[in-house]
Amino acid sequence: MVHIKEFAVEQWMDKYETTAKYNVAETCCASISFNDLRELSEDKSDPLDLGIKLTYGAIRGSERLRGNLARLYSDQTPLPSDNVLITAGAIQANFLLLYTLVGPGDHVICHYPTYQQLYSVPESLGAEVSLWKAKEADNWKLDINELKNLIRPNTKMIILNNPQNPTGAVIPQETLKKIVEIARSSSIIVHADEVYRPLYHSVGEGQAPPSLLSLGYEHTVVTGSMSKAYSLAGLRVGWIASRDRSIIEACASARDYTTISVGQLDDAIASYALAPACEPNLIKRNLDLARRNLAILEKFIESHRWACDWVKPRAGTTAFVRFNNQGHPVDDVAFCEQLQAKIGVMFVPGSSCFGEGEDYEGYVRIGYVCETEVLEQAMEALRSFMDEEYRNVPVRRRT
Repeated sequence: MVHIKEFAVEQWMDKYETTAKYNVAETCCASISFNDLRELSEDKSDPLDLGIKLTYGAIRGSERLRGNLARLYSDQTPLPSDNVLITAGAIQANFLLLYTLVGPGDHVICHYPTYQQLYSVPESLGAEVSLWKAKEADNWKLDINELKNLIRPNTKMIILNNPQNPTGAVIPQETLKKIVEIARSSSIIVHADEVYRPLYHSVGEGQAPPSLLSLGYEHTVVTGSMSKAYSLAGLRVGWIASRDRSIIEACASARDYTTISVGQLDDAIASYALAPACEPNLIKRNLDLARRNLAILEKFIESHRWACDWVKPRAGTTAFVRFNNQGHPVDDVAFCEQLQAKIGVMFVPGSSCFGEGEDYEGYVRIGYVCETEVLEQAMEALRSFMDEEYRNVPVRRRT
């Protein structure tokens, strides 16, 4: 029987998110309604044909949806729509990709810290996993020399998360090129979970990296979804895209055992949202929201430097903030539990959800691209907690 670790962050979210008064653990940009989407779009037609028969629809995703996605990956070299496979969210896309391509005897290198799925699933499939740790002291940058030292004869895949969850760090284009060069020399597949792309809200003009698919290496594959950057998590639409058609075909074959198709209604709304008449406006809305809310969070952190510190995120929707109490990292699990119980503010504890219980003590992940009013109210409640209750938060003392 396959053994897979409990998915710590998803279990935490399941336990608390429906009862939190101020959910600032959510990683999606503030959700929008169908009416909101139509307001954002320059195309005011109705994307839903209410007369259509609700069959399974296009098994791999409609031509319109896959075509719109292919266009978004064609800034350097055109990507055929047949090189895109639609899935039920990025979580299924990642699982399907790893299930299809990784197995016993393989070695996988995974960017860390990151979404646990990206390293726990390969482990469960019998692969050896090496964690390629980003350096907080160097703004969560990756060391290319460390990657070279991690490569083995049986290395099958390098897994990246760009922008990175939970830190909001960005792997720049030059680093991506070096990763691709290393992978090309040994025909290693490079997979990037790009679910937070293109929310590069705090990088210099012209500094946002391209998709991994734009770097001229056939054995690259990316995943994405409508949830994070596009505010439409309720659609449950994600995708796998690759320059290597054989990867798409292998994933499509394995997918037959898990999903016939995504719903026609979901497909139609996603197609509408990603069309040229809507997608730029939707992304602008979320970039503006991210910048506005990040300034609110930064103001809180700057006024509480006695208790917390961070590397300011440059992209995505999450910040990884370290709290200390009298010179020691707080017990981040106990801290998050107290916040939830006493003031209704929901954070995610870093050590249990991103550090395997050993790394990132004192860290919490904050999802700051929620409704601005929710973030403002959460920060106000947190200020009161810091003044009145914080001294009682337990700390971690290593023996």
